[in-house]
Amino acid sequence: MQKFKEFPKGKINNVEGNCILLKGDDIDTDRIIPARYLKCVNFESLGNQVFADDREEKNGLHPFDIKKNSEASILVVNRNFGCGSSREHAPQALMRWGIRAIVGLSFAEIFYGNCLSLGIPCVKMIEKNLIELEQLINSSHQFRCELDLNKEILISHQNSWPIIINQGASQMLLSGHWDATSTLTKANQEINIVKSNLPYLNQFKIKK
Repeated sequence: MQKFKEFPKGKINNVEGNCILLKGDDIDTDRIIPARYLKCVNFESLGNQVFADDREEKNGLHPFDIKKNSEASILVVNRNFGCGSSREHAPQALMRWGIRAIVGLSFAEIFYGNCLSLGIPCVKMIEKNLIELEQLINSSHQFRCELDLNKEILISHQNSWPIIINQGASQMLLSGHWDATSTLTKANQEINIVKSNLPYLNQFKIKK
């Protein structure tokens, strides 16, 4: 069922919440959100359709249908997550379900960028640490973590692991510059100055 949470905004220093584990390499965007849902005119309903085909096949046993995961916000994945087509609907669907950060071994480049543009950090861990994290999630009723982007670390009640994040992405998240709309709004005065000096927008005269 779709969860209605506040979407990411402003500076993102940390993400805290329960973890949800999704095993498997090369999980592509067509599995995250099947192609038939791309016909939507907005993204609002996509949270309900995330992993629609996989969930139907698992008949209630998919991680996104298990009750203990219903409030999870940190998705733990394996290798090359988000590969396949470049549809922006995939991170939109995850965000609208409630995912606010993704931890894994590696990510497809376009998916990574699409997540960043929504304020969803995609961070990597070395395989040994990720296996340990997976085991703790599997052995817990609910496993809560905090992703600290300033310290570049993932913290649980008893453990902590270093994370790897692209420095450009980290700076965008920590500064809030991942949000293009807010950045444009804050720069409204500067934009108007540039606009006023563009001849094709102001006092443009056609020579006869």
